[in-house]
Amino acid sequence: MTTPDQQPPVDPNTLPDPEDITEADLPAPPPRPEKSAPRRFAGTDQQIKSALMMYKICAWITGIMLLLLVFEMIFKYGYGTELYAGGTLADGAANSLSLQPEDSVTGGLNLSIAVLIAHGWLYVVYLVAAFRLWSLMRWNGMRLLAIAGGGVVPFLSFIVEKRVHRETMQELADHPEALRRY
Repeated sequence: MTTPDQQPPVDPNTLPDPEDITEADLPAPPPRPEKSAPRRFAGTDQQIKSALMMYKICAWITGIMLLLLVFEMIFKYGYGTELYAGGTLADGAANSLSLQPEDSVTGGLNLSIAVLIAHGWLYVVYLVAAFRLWSLMRWNGMRLLAIAGGGVVPFLSFIVEKRVHRETMQELADHPEALRRY
């Protein structure tokens, strides 16, 4: 016996054959939920613009250092020379600044090695600046990887910097209510 709040069991003989069911027999899917959380930034307008300026400066410096690194690699592996400042050449002549074969200058500063080291450390500073901007803007992880990749490919840091600057300023203008105020 069934109570009023219970439905009687379904008779299997009254159910349609599963092979005869079509798309039209199915009910409409439920509506997708709207984005409930509003856009929020993790910093004030001044903090985000400061992080953006730091990122821009680091992107330009990293891009220039990467181009110097490319030229250094061309000279080193293409022509077998490195850039030296000061020191004495193998024939005893004084060297001021010149491209010389590796280990042919004694007592001088190998500027090719200096470019390598400087680029490496400046790229780390670039990553810190990119991370700071990324965290204040609350972007997804793929955006951080794309920004980080900008400092690896020659000329790409300039392109990525311009795009990141444009998108950041656009988001700040589109969502002024999303800025933190304290």
